Amino acid sequence: MDTLSYKTISANNQNVERKWYIFDAEDQIVGRFSTEIATILRGKHKPSYTPHVDCGDNIIIINAGKVRFTGKKMRDKVYTRYSGYPGGLKKKTPEQHLKGKTPNFVVEHAVKGMLPKTKLGNAMRKKLFVYTGEEHPHGAQKPEILKFK
Repeated sequence: MDTLSYKTISANNQNVERKWYIFDAEDQIVGRFSTEIATILRGKHKPSYTPHVDCGDNIIIINAGKVRFTGKKMRDKVYTRYSGYPGGLKKKTPEQHLKGKTPNFVVEHAVKGMLPKTKLGNAMRKKLFVYTGEEHPHGAQKPEILKFK
């Protein structure tokens, strides 16, 4: 007689089902929606969530160049990078990124900081697709529209 009427099932790469979601970032606050995006990329919204397996879904973000920040962060927040050479410290504000050549950087950087800093986190980040405008090449995947509170 089997006394255990239920078993805990751990997800693995063979039995994970991934959906495609599309999210419109126009007039959304970067940090608020990035936490939700990171949760979906990790798969924590699913009942079959397993920490050591990439069980998250694919996300397409459109209108990434039209995001907003609260307070004075648009001018006061600073993204830095260092080339490794003396005098090689570069600083840019979100305003400069959004008006310049790299408007997607702001959203990608925010989500990247909320994912694990491991090989598993890199695999999760590869399922994030960020586009500046309305168009995206993922129409064949039939993504569902994602809305947050």
